Amino acid sequence: MALKLVKWISRTVLDPNSEAEVLRGASETNVDRRERLRKLALETIDLAKDPYILRNHLGSLECRLCLTLHTNEGSYLAHTQGKKHQTNLARRAARDAKDSQLMVAPTQSTVQRKIFLKIGRPGYRVTKVRDKDTGKEGMMVQVHLPQIKPDVLPRRRFMSAWEQKREPPNKAYQYLIVAAEPYETITFRIPAREIEDESDDAGYWNWSHWDPDTKQYSFQFMFKLPQY
Repeated sequence: MALKLVKWISRTVLDPNSEAEVLRGASETNVDRRERLRKLALETIDLAKDPYILRNHLGSLECRLCLTLHTNEGSYLAHTQGKKHQTNLARRAARDAKDSQLMVAPTQSTVQRKIFLKIGRPGYRVTKVRDKDTGKEGMMVQVHLPQIKPDVLPRRRFMSAWEQKREPPNKAYQYLIVAAEPYETITFRIPAREIEDESDDAGYWNWSHWDPDTKQYSFQFMFKLPQY
């Protein structure tokens, strides 16, 4: 009985028809999953109002948020329901919420807005940095704010080329904004590459620091390595 059982199992595993059925079933499952994601996205996303979709000169679709390329709308819609896109959306929302006070003034009914006389642009220094072990590149920014108000903390945020209104949008660039009253807001144009969060490396390469004694605001950020 034992020998017969072993032979039966061996024939079942090596049966080419059975293997073909398994592979075909897995393929159909993946196709069904992509189709479900596409239909779900069609119900929840209006491509005409999606700020992250871009059709390039070759007719392909690009996701500005994740810097990915897609051959058609179905592929892009499925991507928007995937883990990478949803994670980047959550990170972007958290970053925008954290830095929203740079762009949105408090309401008069709840907080009395402080009005300062602008005194010009602060001094600053920008240094390119590179991690020789991983090849990652980034920038260190030092801003000198000797006349900053005692109760004001400097703030920074990143802005896409389509959010700013000063220059024609160029997908090759994004903007770094630093604000500290009563100084004028300063803006740096940097490559439109995905930026690491400070939590990605526990503050080793990505960090920020405000020194109230020297009145210097320093921070460093790294670009993520491209995914191929």
